[in-house]
Amino acid sequence: MIASHSKIGRHFPIGYFLLYLLPKNAFSRFCGLIAELRLPGMVLKPMIRLFVRVFKIDMSEAIDPISAYPTFNAFFTRRLRQETRPIDLRPNVLVSPVDGTIGQVGSIEDGRMIQAKGLDYTISDLLDDPVRADSYLGGHYITLYLAPSNYHRIHSPVSGSIKRCTCIPGQLWTVSPLGVNNVRNLFPRNERIVSYIETDQGECAVVKVGATVVGKVKLAYYSMETNKYNAQRAEVALHQPYKISRGQELGVFELGSTVICCFKPGQVKWGAISKGQTVRLGETLGNFFYNVHSDSGPLDISTST
Repeated sequence: MIASHSKIGRHFPIGYFLLYLLPKNAFSRFCGLIAELRLPGMVLKPMIRLFVRVFKIDMSEAIDPISAYPTFNAFFTRRLRQETRPIDLRPNVLVSPVDGTIGQVGSIEDGRMIQAKGLDYTISDLLDDPVRADSYLGGHYITLYLAPSNYHRIHSPVSGSIKRCTCIPGQLWTVSPLGVNNVRNLFPRNERIVSYIETDQGECAVVKVGATVVGKVKLAYYSMETNKYNAQRAEVALHQPYKISRGQELGVFELGSTVICCFKPGQVKWGAISKGQTVRLGETLGNFFYNVHSDSGPLDISTST
């Protein structure tokens, strides 16, 4: 049973109130601008090396050395060598779309999804589309949190075609434990982009959630991005469906955030995964029940399409 979204007598840490006062969207746009500055190498390279050391990043996985990145953002969104993230291509496999940590995994009960102990939210609010959300009732979802140390490109967990995407403006609360454990309706409150993937077993949704300090969320297949001043909701039906294979790039976080994958009833059976588990792009999360197997082979994650 999913916990009620109302809770009396909740105590908030001081960090919550400090974050409440922060102009989060403007601050995040500012951070994005700083991350895109072409700083002198004598300044930028030590910054990147410090970041690598503090967050214990394995640069041997990256295609380029530290000296090759013209901006901090170019380093943060670095591409990896193909062999470091092999995609599980066995039939009927659902793979992780990112490197990250499982925040929650479960079923969409009564239209609700767990955010944290004592906090939940609705699939209708997350997708900002009550009619479409109805078809996900009784389905499944997984929440994946990306820490600063993670690879920050987002890939498709399934094969299919993208016919529609939606950019939903909102706030930019942190998606760290401070936000997840204290901010009600965190994911539906934050701005986000939803990619709807049509598969042989029906539609599923990959929700890319913005957060504090995230400069932008960008798509690889369409010119849509978040964190724009005075942004309006935008829903796009692609004139030509975009065919995508399991493991192919969907988009990128310019600084880190969260991905939520939502599935309709009968599409997914989870494997031996659990909350708090770390996963990497391409690893198996469970089974996805395709009617037709159409995967075409290994994909090069070093290049965007």
